[in-house]
Amino acid sequence: MRSICAVEGVEAAGIKEKKYGLALVRASGTAAAVFTSNRVRAAPLQLMQERIRKGRLDGILVNSGCANAFTGRRGLADAEAMCGIGAEYLGTDPERVGVASTGVIGRYLDLPLIRRQCGVIAPRLSRSEDGETAAARAIMTTDLVEKHALVRKRTFAVAGICKGSGMIAPNMGTMVALLYTDARVPAGQLRTALRSAVSRTFNRVVVDGDESTNDIAFCTATGVRGKPSPDEFAGALEECCRSLARQVAIDGEGATKLIEVKVRGAPDERSAARVARTVAGSPLVKTAVYGADPNWGRIIAAAGRAGVAFDPDRVSFWVGEGKMRAPMVQEGVIVADLKRAKAAMREKQVTFELDLAAGEGEATAWGCDLTEKYVEINGRYTT
Repeated sequence: MRSICAVEGVEAAGIKEKKYGLALVRASGTAAAVFTSNRVRAAPLQLMQERIRKGRLDGILVNSGCANAFTGRRGLADAEAMCGIGAEYLGTDPERVGVASTGVIGRYLDLPLIRRQCGVIAPRLSRSEDGETAAARAIMTTDLVEKHALVRKRTFAVAGICKGSGMIAPNMGTMVALLYTDARVPAGQLRTALRSAVSRTFNRVVVDGDESTNDIAFCTATGVRGKPSPDEFAGALEECCRSLARQVAIDGEGATKLIEVKVRGAPDERSAARVARTVAGSPLVKTAVYGADPNWGRIIAAAGRAGVAFDPDRVSFWVGEGKMRAPMVQEGVIVADLKRAKAAMREKQVTFELDLAAGEGEATAWGCDLTEKYVEINGRYTT
């Protein structure tokens, strides 16, 4: 099994009808979630922020095609009704059903459609690859590919599916992510591990710099297998989220290349992450990567505006990895190997490595190149 259905106690199903999809996942256990920090927060997120405090879910229902964002009181009522629809088919209390929406902002949910689709897929719930594939496809919007991740340990597994391609500069989780484990994990520990994993993975992806109104990441622990140590579980969850984060970056709208920015020698990890995200999110860096143009000054300039203290005359910088790794700056001295750098930038993954020589902090961020296709996709998104 590819991902979440490899986790014991998880069943999935989904349906996609043109741009409208619905995914249903049944899994009972302790639960946690993280949410976008955008002040314009979609109705299902407002509802979930209250209900997830109880720390338990029996299932999650996700619709695509309509974000149910900026929809006022009706939007909240619709989100509650969506919980009720899920509860009806899962045989549980509405307060134990997680909901999320993704799609166009400023549109109301089509509840009759959601009820009909739920009636179709609920009997299909299964612990199977087909069920998971249908669920992963159901939540896609402009995504070109499904996104799955699975980390197996001796006594437990952690897995997830997610969607996300555009409007990506998460400041919490990313788009919609559904994470599951069969480990026994108390709700408080789950919440702490999820926040840490998200901060080091999803929060370090930048596709276009726009932070969504609907970003949410759920994590449910069915507790039917082992009880790992907090560190072992946190490490596995972070590994799973990192895989999904990289998949989001490479599937960015119109993208042709994955950008990976590694920063070390920062004052602390938070500072390193700030520099890495700034570089990964720079439109000038993204367009240079698209054209395989070794205009490395753009990377240095982006690092300098990240708001992190370092001495430019001590910075070292490389482009590429392995045999393609090309030195550009060594402790402030230009040593640019432009021929090798251009070759490295023709690769499907372009790596930038910065040593700020200002401390022990290190972090990695991911992004993608910026192409004409991004403009085409978003210039006609609703029409």
